[in-house]
Amino acid sequence: MILRWAAILYVSVFRGTPCLVQLFIIYFGGPQIGIELEPFAAAVIGLGMNIAAYMSESIRGAIDNVDPGQEEGARSIGFSRRQTLLFIIIPQALKLMIRPLGVNAIGLIKGSALVSAISVVELTYTAQRFISSTYKPFEIFMVSALLYIVMVYTVKYLVEVLDKRYATK
Repeated sequence: MILRWAAILYVSVFRGTPCLVQLFIIYFGGPQIGIELEPFAAAVIGLGMNIAAYMSESIRGAIDNVDPGQEEGARSIGFSRRQTLLFIIIPQALKLMIRPLGVNAIGLIKGSALVSAISVVELTYTAQRFISSTYKPFEIFMVSALLYIVMVYTVKYLVEVLDKRYATK
């Protein structure tokens, strides 16, 4: 029961607050309690905890959407709760998770731009450095946007391939 409430609190906090605020708390607030992190480590922890909250809801939603009759059928033929979950529920839920997890992955790609606010060198940070030396923000941010679009559409394509291959019929 305590684990359940801890999970609900975790998901509520990380889904209910902006990712940028979470990154700032981890990076700038950590030293206040004796935890100093390099910018990259703070970014990995912050983005990881944020996306894990969203992914956990996608996974829970997929499991909840498996027809309850499947569990009843498995239990009626003598499967234990664990066997039912491993051999009946999860394989069906995996098919239902493909699109939501793809959406989460795309959100992570786009959200990675936020880590430039804590000095992590990534695409947006690199674009800002180029702008400071070339004074051409429009052109550089357009290239940056195109690179993000390429990454997002690559993930979108892979999700569509997986979805077609494993689509529920």
